[in-house]
Amino acid sequence: MGTGGTAPAQADRGGASGVRTALAGLTTRGRSFLAAGIAAAVCAFVLGLSELLRVGLLLAVLPLICATVLYRTRYRVAASRRLAPGRVPAGSEARVHLRMDNVSRLPTGLLMLQDRVPYVLGPRPRFVLDRVEPQGSREVSYRVRSDLRGRYPLGPLQLRLTDPFGMCELTRSFSACDTLTVIPRVEPLAPVRFGGEATGYGDGRQRSLALAGEDDVIPRGYRYGDDLRRVHWRSTARYGELMVRREEQPRRSRCTVLLDTRGGAYEGAGPDAAFEWAVCGAASVLVHMLERGFSVRLVTDTGSAVPGEGADGFAGTGQETADAAGLMMDTLAVVDHSDGTGLSRAYDVLRGGNEGLLIAFLGDLDEEQAATVAKMSRRSGGAVAFVLDPDTWTREAADVPRPGDRHEERLQLLREAGWTALSVPRGASMDQLWRQADRERSGLAAVSGEARG
Repeated sequence: MGTGGTAPAQADRGGASGVRTALAGLTTRGRSFLAAGIAAAVCAFVLGLSELLRVGLLLAVLPLICATVLYRTRYRVAASRRLAPGRVPAGSEARVHLRMDNVSRLPTGLLMLQDRVPYVLGPRPRFVLDRVEPQGSREVSYRVRSDLRGRYPLGPLQLRLTDPFGMCELTRSFSACDTLTVIPRVEPLAPVRFGGEATGYGDGRQRSLALAGEDDVIPRGYRYGDDLRRVHWRSTARYGELMVRREEQPRRSRCTVLLDTRGGAYEGAGPDAAFEWAVCGAASVLVHMLERGFSVRLVTDTGSAVPGEGADGFAGTGQETADAAGLMMDTLAVVDHSDGTGLSRAYDVLRGGNEGLLIAFLGDLDEEQAATVAKMSRRSGGAVAFVLDPDTWTREAADVPRPGDRHEERLQLLREAGWTALSVPRGASMDQLWRQADRERSGLAAVSGEARG
């Protein structure tokens, strides 16, 4: 929701600048009347015709009077803008509601509204409002739609005033703007467990003490609301105050999503490009894991992470989950290609601790980059990679694809390092690849169990 603010429908009157502003607002009709009047007055002076002089003066003065009256009009109007919704997936429509209130004691004349919108959202909407009574209001709305994610400014709203004769038009602009966020499309994913490697909230393999802080291993002091059954009597007698036992609680399982944004790893542009598929896939996984109770984090090849360095990740229930998903989507709405050529900075971020389940969306890899990705699985509880096949994404379906030996070699290198690596062809469904990854991880877990037996 946004508010355009309140402003007088007039400009500051001041000397020559005010005169130039008023004359610049003359329409084609007003300029024609002025030119005809001047020409008639000149002819009357040359020919000595007083009647023609009066006609010329009338034609010339009429647009000047209209411009002066319109320029000195003291309309005071308030404009507001409301987006429904303010965050919309790519390819979906949002509606923009405009409200114009006349806060003065005088009725307005004919008003024309125009809202500035980027070209990608569609043509500029224009509306004509009839006379607005004192303290009255008018409401209009229009729709916007974009197939490209991003953040798009809406506004400022422009108010165009005109006189009854159509001799002059003056434009007034409100200062406030709003922003429409177009986020990546999110595909619903099946609730899989990836062979038991990452099992969600309440079943994590790692456990932590009830309070954060390594120095609080001994029983702590009693706090209001603590269960009296947890009182540690030996420590109470020792310290002379009530002490309670600390209990272990399950740690929320973690999931890190790695998004490869290198410009050289993807080809093509537009809503159906390979990079857009990777962004939409990352968005689908992030939302799915949040809904499953995971603590999630987004990392890119540049080493940037959301949330930032030192944070475990976004987590929560109910509204907290929705807010965390919104922050993630806002980040992915504006993510773009990076200038980097390697994945070493992302590796430096990931090797700092146990990332839990690691899910990567990768573009084209060379031998060095594949070796770097292979090492990332050592600090994770499970690693799944969706590697886009450059052969299918750079050629049309009717063309004969190039040999994919290099792409298969990279996938095999990742699999040998412990990754569940899947090739992503053009037009692939994220949900189908998600299920396939679960089946492959389940098969690997079964084979690993038989080997241990």
